[in-house]
Parts: sequence; C-alpha cells; structure tokens
Amino acid sequence: MSDTMHGKLYHKTPAWVDAGAIFHIRIRVDDSNASSLTDSALAAKLLDSVRFYEDHARWYPHLFLLMPDHLHALLSFDLRADSITHVIADWKGFHKKRNGILWQDNFFDHRIRRREEFGEKAYYIRMNPVRKGLCSATENWPFVLDRTIMGSDMVDRSANL
Repeated sequence: MSDTMHGKLYHKTPAWVDAGAIFHIRIRVDDSNASSLTDSALAAKLLDSVRFYEDHARWYPHLFLLMPDHLHALLSFDLRADSITHVIADWKGFHKKRNGILWQDNFFDHRIRRREEFGEKAYYIRMNPVRKGLCSATENWPFVLDRTIMGSDMVDRSANL
C-alpha cells in the first residue's frame, strides 16, 4: 500500500486506533515564508492557539516545540470527533489568515505505538534546537509547551515569551 495518494501524504487514521492515541506531527513553513516561527511575538500567538485548541478539545498537546522553519508536536486527538487532517488544516489556515504564515502543503504524522517510543520522540524533539545550535540545553529553549517527563517540572516555558 502506498504512503501517498495523488502525491500527498495519506492521513486517514484506521478505525481501530483508539481515541487519544498520540501522534508525532511535523509541520514546515513554505520556503517563501517571510517570518520565523521563533519570532517572540509570533511564537506567543502560535503557542496561545495551541492552548486554545486544547481548551476547545481539538487536541491535547503533550509537547509542542517551535523551530524557525518548522514545528514538532506530540498530540492526542479525539478521533471520533474530527480527523487529524481537518484539525491541522484548520490550525494552519487560521495562522495563514491571521499571521500570514505560508505553510508547506500537508504535514508529517506518525502514530506513537509504545511508551518507549514516546520518550524517544520527546527526546528527539526537545534536542532539536540544541542539535541545530540554537541553544545550549533543552531547558534554555523558550518556544515550547512541554508536558512530558522530559519537561519534568511541567513548565510551559512559552509563558515567558
């Protein structure tokens, strides 16, 4: 079975996947996008909308980390209420209209299947700004909402933006 349909990633979640399953989501900005997702004012708006979507039961953010040209998230969705594709498209569309962000078409998603995999993905995501030389340690990266064990203090660092 192909991972794509008509050149696009296939995001239909099988019916047997439980509501509340966790997905690693990666969304990139288009190469022509003018602003960095880590601009303090824009980052605050993006992370505020993450909380808004949580408050309105669109997703639960375990981890949401902004990089200059992309973002990573570990999100749970109520798959009975809405599709992942629809929720992500709504969120991207809002920020395109409101903040002028030009996103690449589509997004990457991967369902987390084991507890160990969750920890591995959380570590990979949190280390991303360190690997890219944007900060010296994960705790120094302000553009994140982290509710994982890695963020053991469970602090939403974005509150300091």
